[in-house]
This record gives sequence, C-alpha cells and structure tokens, in this order.
Amino acid sequence: MSRGLSVACPHCAAEVAVEYADRLIYDLHCPHCEQPFCLFVRRQKFEVLFELGTEALLAGYAREAVSSFAAALERCFEFYVRAYALERAAGQGLSLEEAHAALETTWKLVERQSERQVGMLALAYLLREGRVPDFLKPQALGSEFRNGVIHRGALPRREEVEDYAAQVFEVMDRLLRELGEATLQVQALDELEFARHFAALPPGTPAVAQEHPGLFRARMYGRFQAGAGENTWLPDSPAGPLPDSKTSGAAAQDAARAAFRAPLNRTPAEVFRAALRESRTGAVRPGETGETEDPGV
Repeated sequence: MSRGLSVACPHCAAEVAVEYADRLIYDLHCPHCEQPFCLFVRRQKFEVLFELGTEALLAGYAREAVSSFAAALERCFEFYVRAYALERAAGQGLSLEEAHAALETTWKLVERQSERQVGMLALAYLLREGRVPDFLKPQALGSEFRNGVIHRGALPRREEVEDYAAQVFEVMDRLLRELGEATLQVQALDELEFARHFAALPPGTPAVAQEHPGLFRARMYGRFQAGAGENTWLPDSPAGPLPDSKTSGAAAQDAARAAFRAPLNRTPAEVFRAALRESRTGAVRPGETGETEDPGV
C-alpha cells in the first residue's frame, strides 16, 4: 500500500521515495547523488487523507480506511471554513496575509474541539450559501458507523466501508463544488509559502512542485490541472532550468481518472463507487509499491 510520494531527483533523475508528512514543503537530499533539492506538494490535507483511505480500502485494510476517510472529512470542513473566511476578507479589502493571520488566531480557539469546528462550518455554510447545512445530520455523515469503528473497536466489512466512503465523498464533493473559485483563496496561501521558501533556498538548490490529479481535483475543475504522472515546475533556479520529472502512480489515481470519465448525470456517491470498482483490477496489494511510469516522460 502506498504511503508516500515518488519524485525524480532534478539532479540525477533517479526516483526518490518521500514519506508523507504533515506539511507541503519537503527539503530533501537525494540518496543516489546526495544533492539537495526541495519538493512543494500542491495538495490539501483532505486530499491526501482521502487518497490514503482509498489505498487502504483497495489493499484490504478496511478499518484503517475508515480512520482516513473520517479525518479527510474533518479536514475538508476546515478547508471550507478557511476558504469562506478568506473569500469574505478579500471582499472587505483585507490583504491575504492579514486575513490569514486573523484566521489562524481564530482557528486556534477550536483546533482541538471537533464539535466546535463543525459548528463553525454550519454557520459559514449558512452565511455563504443561504441554506441549512442538511448534510451535517448524523445519518448523512455516517456518524454512528464511524464512531463504532474508531471509538468502539468495531471491525467493519468492506462493503460497509465502501458505503461510508461514498457518503464522505458525496459531502466533500458538494462542499468543494459549491465553494467554486473560493478554493483558490486557500491555494494562494500555499503558493505564497512556496515562494517564500523558494526565495530562501541556498543558491543552486532546485525545487519542484508536484500536483497529483486526485478524485476531487478531477471533479472540481473538470480536467486534470497536471496530467497524471507529471510535475509542474517552479521558475528557474539560479542553477538553471529544472529538468522534467515523473511521479508514482497509485490505485487512487486510477480511481481519479475513472471519476473524470464518469457520466455527468451520476451522483457523487455513484461516481466514487464506479471509480472504486474500475480501479480494483489494478489495485495495489500489501507489500507492493504500485509504481507506474508515465510513457510520456
């Protein structure tokens, strides 16, 4: 089961495995040529967590998948609140940095209290969309199933986890589609942080920004921002142009392609189920890397 990223070293082009961490910026040393470089990951935490849940489910780890899907939903709630707050601040003429500072201070008041975070989401959704967030009802969120698995040690069947994952996917897909271009507010913060870090790198240290398609990006934007297995590169470093690279493939990315091809009249839950069924034929088994090469590289 995949638990990380794979990136080609910009110095020697050798594949470098990168374990997922709770950050978007990785300062790395290639184990092959021992040269430093920096990796910027253009993915939100909820995207990573949902992909890990999909990988776990496809590999047969049903209980572990529930934990990842539940965490992905919570982080998507946080993403919505942040996007709305930044969008509203922009409409009031505040700079992105000012809005971010106020948001961080406010979020610290609830960061260890998940119920209050849900309350913030409910109010943000009502103010932005003008509708009651009916998707927050326990039945719609699969709360009883989630609590049984995570807090009471229940051992779920695969079919039950698929049902739960489909519920989670439908809620997250709805939030992201309704946010629309407001999602760019949060992404702009990431890009600012990337730019600051890039400017502070030692002279001659190259950097690469990696973006996977993912189920949600395929659905939100109607196309893949970067082709599967491709990187997008930052401006030239002092050492000169950065070389092309490739990323590892994964069963979850196959599911993303299936979601992209799904008929438009399908519900989000139906899209997820169809994508999961299609990806099973190439699902990664425990102990396998699931790496594939992009023939275009």
